[in-house]
Order: sequence, then C-alpha cells, then structure tokens
Amino acid sequence: MSGKVKEQEAIPVSKVQRAAKFISTGAKVGGNYVKHYAKKIVNPSLDKEELHQNNASDIYNSLSELKGSALKVAQMMSMDKNLLPRAYQDKFTMAQYSAPPLSYPLVVKTFQKYFSKTPEQLFDTFTRSAVNAASIGQVHQATKNGQTLAVKIQYPGVADSVSSDLKLVRPFALRLLNMNEKELDHYMEEVEERLVEETDYHLEVERSREISEACSHIPNLRFPKYYDVWSSERIITMDWISGKHIKEWMETNPNQTIKNQVGQALWDFYHHQVHNLKQVHADPHPGNFIIEPDGTLGIIDFGCVKVIPEDFYQGYFALIKKELVMKEEELNQVFYSLDFISDKDTEEEKTYFKGVFKEMISLLGKPFHVDRFDFADDSYFEQIFLLGDRISNDKMFKKSRQARGSRHGLYINRTYFGLYNLLNQLQAEVDTTKPDWLK
Repeated sequence: MSGKVKEQEAIPVSKVQRAAKFISTGAKVGGNYVKHYAKKIVNPSLDKEELHQNNASDIYNSLSELKGSALKVAQMMSMDKNLLPRAYQDKFTMAQYSAPPLSYPLVVKTFQKYFSKTPEQLFDTFTRSAVNAASIGQVHQATKNGQTLAVKIQYPGVADSVSSDLKLVRPFALRLLNMNEKELDHYMEEVEERLVEETDYHLEVERSREISEACSHIPNLRFPKYYDVWSSERIITMDWISGKHIKEWMETNPNQTIKNQVGQALWDFYHHQVHNLKQVHADPHPGNFIIEPDGTLGIIDFGCVKVIPEDFYQGYFALIKKELVMKEEELNQVFYSLDFISDKDTEEEKTYFKGVFKEMISLLGKPFHVDRFDFADDSYFEQIFLLGDRISNDKMFKKSRQARGSRHGLYINRTYFGLYNLLNQLQAEVDTTKPDWLK
C-alpha cells in the first residue's frame, strides 16, 4: 500500500480545522458547477459526467484527509449502486479499501498514548506502513511469539468529531442523495448512534466475541481471536486472517462449488444473526470479509452492529412473507408501526405509499420466497435499481412532506442490500434458509 497511496502526516482534528476543510471543498464544488454551466453555454448538449467526476474527486480527496464519520458516510453511500452517479460510486468505493493511511510517526504517537510503548517495544515485528486503511482506522501486520497479528489503530480525533462531522457533511448529503431535510434528519440520528458505537473499540471487541461465539457452529466461517493485552480504547489486536477480499478472490476464477460454499456461509451467518440473535453485523461491505485459500470466510470487523427491536422485526419480516395474507386493518397497523404512512398523510398518499412499499418489499423478499436463489442473476438486481429509480423520481414521492420508513430500517435495509450485493459479486447460488414462521 505504501508505494501506491501517499501517507498523511496529520489529520485536521479541531472543529475549526475540519469546518475549514469542508468550506474549501464546497468552494471547489461550486467552482466546478460554474465551469460546467459556462461550458454548457458553448455546448448545450454537454452532459454532467465531467462535473460528477470533478466533484467526486474533490469531495473524496477532502473526506480522505478528514477520515472519520464523513468518509464513512461516503463509504456507506457507495454500497448502494442506485444512490449515486457512477463517478461518485467509483471514487467513494475506495473508502472501503484504500483511504490514504496515516504516517508511521502518528501511529507511534497513538501507541505511546495508550501503552507508553512504541509498536516495536510491544511486538516482535510491526509493519511501518498500513496494509489496509479505511474510514475509521487502519490495519498493520505484527508478529509476537510466532503468531501473526492484525493491529487496528483508530485515527486521532475520529471519536470526538462524529457529531460535528455529520453536521458538516449534511449539505453534501442533501444534494447527493436528493433528500429533503426532514428525511435526512430522521436518519442522521441513527447514523450518528452507530458511528459513535463504531469508535468504541472496547464495545467492538465485546460484540466481536459475543457474535463470534454465537455463530461458531456455522460451517465454513472463521473469526479471529482478540487479545486484550495489546488492545485499548483506540487499538484492537486480533489474529491475522490470510486470504483475499472478494474482488481479488474472484479474479482467481474459483469454481461454482466453492463460490456457492462461500455464499452459503455468508447467508447462514446473516440468517442466524437477524432471526435468532436479533443483532447483526450491519456493515457488509467487501473490505470486512476475507476468503481463505480453502474457501473459508473470515469475518474481520464488528464495529457496526445493529440491535433489532422485536416490534420492528415482527412488522418488517411480516411484510416479506410470500403470501401476504393479512386483513387491511392489520396491514395498515404494520405500515403505521414502520413509519411508512402516518396520520399526516391524505388518503391518496396512504394508498400510494402502501402500494410502493408493498412492491419494494415484495421485490426485496424474492430470495425468501424460494428454497434456493441464484444471486448471479443480474436481471434481479436490474429490477431493484429500476424500481428505486422510478420511485425516487415519482412526483408523489418527491413532494412527500415527511421521512418514510422506521429509522431501524436504515441499517437493516443496508444490511440486506449489502448482503445481496456481496452474493452477486460472488455469483453464488444459495439455500435461502428462513425461520418457520416466514415460510
């Protein structure tokens, strides 16, 4: 990584420094729009592709320097292929694997703060350059007594800047996501809660152990062991899992049997968490999974976990049933409880939104309606993207005066979109197990 990506010597930590960075980026984006419209006067047929590329590059470069919540939001948005223009998707996807890493002196400073020792004093060997750098922290490889370890170090200032960063990223999110302010505020509170938890490394280790233990019976999964002696508030040390991320692994042309094996392990992992544990690893982007040479799937990050309230679970999955046999009164109650409709709606709006969400959930529930589902079927994903595009451009949806959908749905939807996309990347066909009451 060190040969490809320039290391950062410092991170803007204070609110003033971070705000100044956002303001300068906003000025660049504004300048890009001015240049675009000036060119459009000369060439009226000019599309927005160059504008999107320039803006995506400027925004990503700025967020990469800031790290933390702002970059994490970009990473989250890049996972939904229907949310952003392709230029933003392509650029923001880099946040999943290859954000610019911190320079070694900053890493040493973090170790001295929490252990009063340098990495070399704690470990037998320690890579000076990060082997992976993402939005909240970066990973170095170390060895101790013959064991190979992964050491995750949180970027300075990230934990203290979650709330202020989300306020700063708000104008960009409003424009990029095409949401109204009420919708964005409705979800930002949920995002902030999860991001605050994600900076709590003690909580991450606790949840990692809890979920790893609860899922230890699932075939073809591997979880690292965590080491308290070399972990702290901002550092986590765990077993190193050797292997490849999905994209690299797929480039080795694995056969269909092994692709299905990895896909099945992934499905079973999520099935058990959602339906039995009622808490779920809610960050299913490719950087959090490693495939070992024998096709075992390594799960390496439990920073983002969503606890699923029972009432939300019952309502959400009741709508996914293949035959939605429910009295109108019961159905309305579910839609109200999930915040799809409210008393502020006109009868026309209630009818419209009930129809939209029934259609959407029916489509997302398709894998649950059969015993086995082929996620290599790109036409299925095309249907999802077309439906999302149609709804987001519908006048009724655009003029809605309120946010739609429970805040709890934000990370559950994200989890299933992420899971489906991973299975599509794997080109896997899996047995779509489900609880008896959902069959």
